[in-house]
Amino acid sequence: MDSTRQQSIWSGIFRKPGDWHQQVADLWSQTPFFQNIPKREIIKLSHNMHLRHYAAEEYIFHAGDQGAGAAIILQGDVEIRFQDTLLAHLTGGDFFGEIALVLDERRTADAIAVKPVDLVFFLRPDFEEWVNRAPQHGAKLSANLAHVLARRLLHTNQMMASDKQ
Repeated sequence: MDSTRQQSIWSGIFRKPGDWHQQVADLWSQTPFFQNIPKREIIKLSHNMHLRHYAAEEYIFHAGDQGAGAAIILQGDVEIRFQDTLLAHLTGGDFFGEIALVLDERRTADAIAVKPVDLVFFLRPDFEEWVNRAPQHGAKLSANLAHVLARRLLHTNQMMASDKQ
């Protein structure tokens, strides 16, 4: 039996089919959002997250929609657009929409699937419940979130300043 066939017979034999929680935890743990939060806590939290598939060119949300939470890209590409301006092109492991975790505001831009995309949403009610259940980790994530938002604001200010020159 060749090694390729043998490997395919044995690969993933003990993994539960459709169990995407470990992949989600791996991706989130590599972001500044979950920095210094134990992996086992992220895995537990991932069981309250929501997997969703979008077709190519499907809108994930429109500017003006009510924000509900953040999303991380498992696979595929997403564009963030404001009117006709491309703000960001995001790929696997990138996250967006984190403002909605802390503010009950409307979305400020469109998010569009460039090609088929799998997203996992971390919704505000799940975030709030987790902060109440694990306040030490919730406080750390809140500080990380503040840092991410501050970095994005700084980056936006620098882009605007360079456009004026």
